[in-house]
Amino acid sequence: MSSVSILLDAAAKGDQRAAVELLPQVYEELRKLAASRMASEACGHSLNPTALVHEAYIRLVDTSDSSHWSNRGHFFAAAAEAMRRILVESARRKATLKRGGDRQRRNFDLLAVADESERSVELLAIDEALTELSECDAQTAQLIKLRYFAGLTHQEAADALGITRGVADRLWAVGRAWLYRRINSD
Repeated sequence: MSSVSILLDAAAKGDQRAAVELLPQVYEELRKLAASRMASEACGHSLNPTALVHEAYIRLVDTSDSSHWSNRGHFFAAAAEAMRRILVESARRKATLKRGGDRQRRNFDLLAVADESERSVELLAIDEALTELSECDAQTAQLIKLRYFAGLTHQEAADALGITRGVADRLWAVGRAWLYRRINSD
């Protein structure tokens, strides 16, 4: 069992020292996941990859339900889910009228850049569709979350889910087609 797995197990059992020792060992991988996810976000996003990693880590180790991670892949899947939720919450906050969600910032020197509100709407549509997909096919939804939100490669996502590359290929094709139909039907 690797040192990360031992620390994950101890942190899940409530050992605060293990949670503190775990962060330096997984930080760089979490930072890469966050950076790959943030690359598709709009310029000037209020979150940066570092803030996203820190918020996700706090949610992972500071929970009252004391989550148990069976392995490293399970931990990173949980981290990807936490990052997805943080980004969705941020998009929802930006979309509310109370916070000026109906107003659009215009940077005249950056007119070619896609509008941030469109990306927020797209992120919310993807989240809604993924929630619906997870009700009928949880494994496909999880694969898509790992690929889209965590930025894992196809093989890494398959390994995290404990499935073969061939099964992951089929789930990816089915999931993408399902999401395309669902999002474009709206």
